[in-house]
Amino acid sequence: MSAPLDSPSRSAASPRRSSVGIVLWAAFLAITVSQFHSPLFALPGRLQAWGSLWVAICVQALPFLVLGVLVSASIATFVPASFLGRMTPRNPFWAVPAAGAAGVALPGCECSSVPVAASLMRRGVFPAAALSFLLASPSLNPVVIVSTAVAFYGLPQMAWARFAAAVVAVLCAGWLWLIVGDNSTLAEHDERLGECAPSKHCATNAVTRGEVFRDAALADFFPAASYLVVGAALAAAVKVIVPAQWFLGLADTPWLLIAVMVVLAIVLSLCSEADAFVAASFTAVSPTAQLAFLIVGPMADFKLIAMQLGAFGRGFVLRFVPVVLLSAIASACVVGVVFFGGL
Repeated sequence: MSAPLDSPSRSAASPRRSSVGIVLWAAFLAITVSQFHSPLFALPGRLQAWGSLWVAICVQALPFLVLGVLVSASIATFVPASFLGRMTPRNPFWAVPAAGAAGVALPGCECSSVPVAASLMRRGVFPAAALSFLLASPSLNPVVIVSTAVAFYGLPQMAWARFAAAVVAVLCAGWLWLIVGDNSTLAEHDERLGECAPSKHCATNAVTRGEVFRDAALADFFPAASYLVVGAALAAAVKVIVPAQWFLGLADTPWLLIAVMVVLAIVLSLCSEADAFVAASFTAVSPTAQLAFLIVGPMADFKLIAMQLGAFGRGFVLRFVPVVLLSAIASACVVGVVFFGGL
């Protein structure tokens, strides 16, 4: 007998349960380690510092992560994809900045940007414009800028620098794709673009808007929270294990320092609403290197590359990711020099 329409399947529920388990167990471990003050459970000083820093990063970032998820779920529930299609000009050159502006007005997390971009392409939006929205939505939304201002309260220009660099990166990537993009690789995956996956906010079992909102919020929150917990743990470990002198030693080679932060941004795969608190924890690196971390992460981290690989195919990823990395790193460096006086 088939399952009721309003009951999630076992396969759909299982990843959610595993994500909940990861978040809960990681949070429990972090809190436990940070609170071990009893002589019976005495821990080395570095481990104690790591646990405390891990919890501090998570606690600071979590409210902005929740706010971003709620905004993203609201848009997934109440704003039809056809609305974005109607907003896009017919001229591909002007469609790129229009789609970027739509990303500011209709913010979403990285997990939702890929399926939305796929939906826009199915509705006839220029691929360059749809991809500009994919980059702008998690990078330029107001929640991200506010969280950056809070995380860098001692460096208020960082929020403005992040906004400016993200705008430049989105425009450059979109316009570069008009020149070097191969849309035939996307056409080969038209059928895949129409498939429904948990991360695509496809609420096939939802009946009411409340259920759609719930499913969209849960689909965003638990994967993003898992990445936050793991990323914060790794960032805390780097902060505790790697001496500050090592980063200071790279000050004479700023390009190498920026490269290190770019690699960390790609590997940690943090949610854009929370990555500013991790970036701010790297106090020994230059502001421009921190800015590169903030720009590259929401545009080209591992989880985004994996989602793009599944949605658009290998040929697209091999061409699109280098375009994004070039645009993001170059914009971060140029804007960093303007705002902070150097690399």
